[in-house]
Amino acid sequence: MSDVLDRTAPTEAPILDVLSQRWSTRAYDSVTPIDEDALRGALEAARWSPSAYNNQPWRFIVARRGTATHEKVVATLVEFNQAWAAPAGALVVFVAETARDGREFPSAFYDLGQAAAHFTVQAHANGLYTHQLTGFDPAALAAAFSLDASLTPFSVMAVGAHGTIDDAPEFARDGETAPRVRRPIAESLLADD
Repeated sequence: MSDVLDRTAPTEAPILDVLSQRWSTRAYDSVTPIDEDALRGALEAARWSPSAYNNQPWRFIVARRGTATHEKVVATLVEFNQAWAAPAGALVVFVAETARDGREFPSAFYDLGQAAAHFTVQAHANGLYTHQLTGFDPAALAAAFSLDASLTPFSVMAVGAHGTIDDAPEFARDGETAPRVRRPIAESLLADD
């Protein structure tokens, strides 16, 4: 792993280090293979995320760099995302299971988001870097993997070892060193009595 700038978020209240230090890079080491133990731990964290009625309406497609599965996933990404995400050690597709046995799961996407969040936090704790994206063709991805109509690809996450600034495409390099900013908490609160 390269020397990484301190990208700790300037928070308004104390939060866990694993949360304040997590950030989404576009500079992946294109040589180092995915750390299988770290990846397995992130998948395990996703498995144990909360879900309505314990439906666990998430499915994952894990596509390691250099495999046919990886090529299929990369082919569905928009060109902008192909440039920076393809070099990551793996791409993980997050798929919502919206129905099972004739029963619809209205909270499937919410629950899938929790699984993705748990995955991201554990991956960071395990030394991996992640970046989630939705710039891909869900229909093409579903077709490429012959997914049932009840399975909806919702997002793709690049996962792997951090590279150097030179590993990021030129258009993404400024973002690797730009200050981290979020709107103030007060602007997100619709009510706070």
